[in-house]
Amino acid sequence: MNAFLDEIQLAYVATGKPHKRLILRGVIVIDGTGGPPFGPADIVIEMDTITRIVQYGTSPWQNQSPVRLVPGPEDAVLDLDGCYILPGLVDAHAHIGGPAQVPSAEYVLKLWLGHGVTTVRELGSIYNGLDFTLEQARLSNRYEIAAPDIVPYVYFGWGADHWISDPDEARAWVRTVAAHGAKGIKLFGLAPNVMKATLEEAQAHNLQTACHHAQQYVSGANALDTARWGLKSVEHWYGIPEAMFTDRRVQDYPSDYNYVNEADRFAAAGRLWEAAAPPGSARWNDTIDEFVSLGTALVPTFNVYIGARDAARVRTSEWHPRYTARELKAFFSPNSGEHGSFFENWGTEEEVSWRRSYSLWMSFIRDFYDRGGLLGAGSDSGFIYKVYGFGLIEELELLREAGVSALEVIGIATLGGAKIAGIDTVTGSIEVGKRADLLIVQENPLKNLKVLYGHGHSAEEADGGRSAVGGVTLTIKAGAVFNARDMLSDVRDIVAEQSANGAIFETVHDH
Repeated sequence: MNAFLDEIQLAYVATGKPHKRLILRGVIVIDGTGGPPFGPADIVIEMDTITRIVQYGTSPWQNQSPVRLVPGPEDAVLDLDGCYILPGLVDAHAHIGGPAQVPSAEYVLKLWLGHGVTTVRELGSIYNGLDFTLEQARLSNRYEIAAPDIVPYVYFGWGADHWISDPDEARAWVRTVAAHGAKGIKLFGLAPNVMKATLEEAQAHNLQTACHHAQQYVSGANALDTARWGLKSVEHWYGIPEAMFTDRRVQDYPSDYNYVNEADRFAAAGRLWEAAAPPGSARWNDTIDEFVSLGTALVPTFNVYIGARDAARVRTSEWHPRYTARELKAFFSPNSGEHGSFFENWGTEEEVSWRRSYSLWMSFIRDFYDRGGLLGAGSDSGFIYKVYGFGLIEELELLREAGVSALEVIGIATLGGAKIAGIDTVTGSIEVGKRADLLIVQENPLKNLKVLYGHGHSAEEADGGRSAVGGVTLTIKAGAVFNARDMLSDVRDIVAEQSANGAIFETVHDH
């Protein structure tokens, strides 16, 4: 067993604060830039910053050292021989759930840290408000809570006493939230003139923008329209098929369709991609090329919708029994009036439509990425049976399913997300001068992304038995070292305390 798992050594470094000088010894580095793994290497962290990376070996053209760094008497040292080190993951579409979903913010934040997530783009502060999100971000920055770095966005209209429908009012609102401390704005769609004014004003104040193009507004401005007006990222996929319609302007809805009924909404959504121009057509190619040329990022959040193509899979995910809080279990239960809880009468026809949609959607994302488009990995957990942390690792697997290589997937989930959040000069890759946001895992994630799941991955032993392996071991956020397994143990304790009230999921083995 590696020395870094020694409890005394972990206690020495896991203070929740950065160290004056910390040396990570003997790691195999996957740096997030797209370069191949290299190592063994020693990484020096001074307070919250990576100050030196030394690969020891025999290749002079790589400026390697033949010997390891010699620690000083006051250096903290972690011996990590053979372990893999990655940039901390960036969840590019995340929400800190509110009281209707989760028992506490601590539950969510520790699930993220337990999966190596060191940065979250909190898209909209929808469930707790901007002031709460800003305070959590401040506490995290001051190392007063165990939490990733939080990039706070605010939903359009926050703080207003009426719906903003005038372009000048929209511009004034943008100025207000910029002064209040928001780093970005989450939009769901607006009248075209109001949307355009909002996006222009946001650019003037260096605010990031993201949009879920709700069907109520997409006929006035689809994703390509808003990208032309300066939108920084398209969330999910709404608005993209509509930009590729060739024989209609709006979706062909059933005559009894009701947008506020979640089952209606998701059933119709599963047919959108088939109504758009096909892969390889001129309209398909032109749409992708224009998104790429505009620099608009896409954050597909594949994972949050997979229940639409396989409801049984998401209902019975093996992490539910020990990691899904009572509040989430209740929130996930079918209810056509609750966001994302649409499985009241979800059948074969609906799932088949969604499977066809995934094939087209993934083709679009792969083509976009192959042509130089900027992608981010976002989980949107807290909905449709998706649990924080676990959902992001599932997103990495789905990007891999879409045809992106494992090495590129890691880059999307690290440097890609940092670029979308506008913080790529600070974090997102393992480079000298960047913030020490890192995760350490004993197994090679390039061979199997499942080793990043917090509950581990079942593997066969030499004697024919099976055991759980994997899971992030250490998460380093801005130089502070967290035992990722302790974070998840705390979550299991929270869920166990609720078990007396009845569990709706079957228990599974956990390492």
